[in-house]
Amino acid sequence: MQKSLPRPGKLAQISLICALLIHSFSAQAADQTWIKQSNNDAKLLLQLMSKYSPENAGNLGVDGLDEQITDLSQDWFNSKTADTRSIILQLQQRLKQETNQKNKQDLKILINSAENFLRQENLNREYFLPFIDLTGLISNVVQQTLDPRVPKSRQQALLVRLNKYAGQHKDFKPITVLAADRMHERLKANPQLIRPFKGDVEQALSDGPVYLAGIKDMLAKSEIKGWETSWAILEQQLITYNQLIAKEVLPLARNDHKLPAEVYANNLREFGVDISPEELISKALTSFAEIRNQMTISAGIVAKEHHFADADYRAVIRELKKTQIPKENVISKYSDILGQIETIIKQQQIVTLPDRKAVIRLASDAENANQPAPHMNPPRLIGNTGEYGEFVLTTGLTAGASSKTLHFDDFTHQAGTWTLTAHEARPGHELQFAKMIETGVSTARAVFAFNSTNVEGWALYAEAEMQPFEPMDGQLFALQHRMLRAARAFLDPMVNLGQMPAEGAKTFLMEEVGLSEAMATQEVQRYTFRSPGQATSYFYGYQQLMETRQIAEIALRKKFERRAFNDFVLSQGLVPGRILREAVIQEFVPARL
Repeated sequence: MQKSLPRPGKLAQISLICALLIHSFSAQAADQTWIKQSNNDAKLLLQLMSKYSPENAGNLGVDGLDEQITDLSQDWFNSKTADTRSIILQLQQRLKQETNQKNKQDLKILINSAENFLRQENLNREYFLPFIDLTGLISNVVQQTLDPRVPKSRQQALLVRLNKYAGQHKDFKPITVLAADRMHERLKANPQLIRPFKGDVEQALSDGPVYLAGIKDMLAKSEIKGWETSWAILEQQLITYNQLIAKEVLPLARNDHKLPAEVYANNLREFGVDISPEELISKALTSFAEIRNQMTISAGIVAKEHHFADADYRAVIRELKKTQIPKENVISKYSDILGQIETIIKQQQIVTLPDRKAVIRLASDAENANQPAPHMNPPRLIGNTGEYGEFVLTTGLTAGASSKTLHFDDFTHQAGTWTLTAHEARPGHELQFAKMIETGVSTARAVFAFNSTNVEGWALYAEAEMQPFEPMDGQLFALQHRMLRAARAFLDPMVNLGQMPAEGAKTFLMEEVGLSEAMATQEVQRYTFRSPGQATSYFYGYQQLMETRQIAEIALRKKFERRAFNDFVLSQGLVPGRILREAVIQEFVPARL
């Protein structure tokens, strides 16, 4: 279900998109005239984002927004779309006058981003009743604001926001009342609007108490004074709001998760997948079969090494997962694996690493509710004073309608630590974001070119770069994760196109890919309501990046250098595959011939 304001539970793409709203570049990058010009062009869209989503922009460093909140006092649709169209016209005019090739590329990125935003807003308006999980949204704001990496001086503004949310500030009404008003307003204007998916509403209501407890805990541990009264009022308002959702929205929620075909196709486009669902399914099915063959070979070797009776890859995965790392040892184990990976990276000259250490930590209960899968919590990219991203390990899936709390066994066993560390830490996401801080790219390339395909494609590619140097059981799980990404690329569209029931997808993931029930459950939630279409982006981004690399290898042959290529890719920022390929062909290859 697409909403006017997204649930915080949207996967890595929502928190990552918010975290990349602004880009702070190095002194070296500041000397590049084209970047200065590009960043000036990007200000138009940054101002638009600041106007309609001040929590996100303020949290990430935009001056003067730390006390502002999203305005739900009226329906801003017409104003928002008019502002966006105006900006598109301005950017198109600048494009006509621009002569620098990189600035032209960035202007096209900015125009495309604005057009995508406009299209998404129009589809939401046409099809869906706005449903906002306010408890999750406010939990996300509190968590981001009280992040230890945020300066204490900025954290103090949270009290003002709490007062505004609660309607305790002059000229402000409770946000819970305003959200309900906007929902009723839209329903009256168009009674045929599609209601939210039942599973989405149930999960939001189930997560509510977890979020409330998490918010109170974060506030109690903070240095903010006098929050108790404001929070007590807001907490009761959120409880009442969730009761309203349970009474008015849940009974009318739809049982069918499927989206209109136009909406799902647009979701894929927004995530960077620019081929049809049918073509995606075809590519992914073939890849899945090929990976399965590789897993059969690897599982046979692992079974022989460990003296397992059954060499089937499914049985080998089950056996290896039985040896779980105690919770108190998980962080130290992942830190140890990261150290080994870094040594391999240096020895094999895979990519250039920073001198500092990467950060790994366990998720809180509220973070588990917000984002069930392990993920990268990226750094602020404006006003950054040396803070970097965090690899966050989740520990379980919060109870849903069944009141059953599920726990992962997919990430807390020895063999599984290798590929997850490579994906989320180094040489994956942590390094990806660090390079943008340390070397600097334009705002357009760091923010507005961002989509899940560009980001996740690199992380899956990073897994593949490390696989040959890992122990055999680690290699088997690297293949399992690649198999999962291929499975996502046909299961997500199949589920959303009505070609497979959601329960069938869950069973397939548990039986054929070897996922735990918790992991398979959150996968299906991802396909059906957390972020339909996003799961396909890993496979597609990986395919694009591997194709681009092969173009470079064929052109350069013996002159190809892995580390030089990987450093070049990271230096480009989060650009679409088409622009990256152009840069490799026009810049990287000629420079080495």
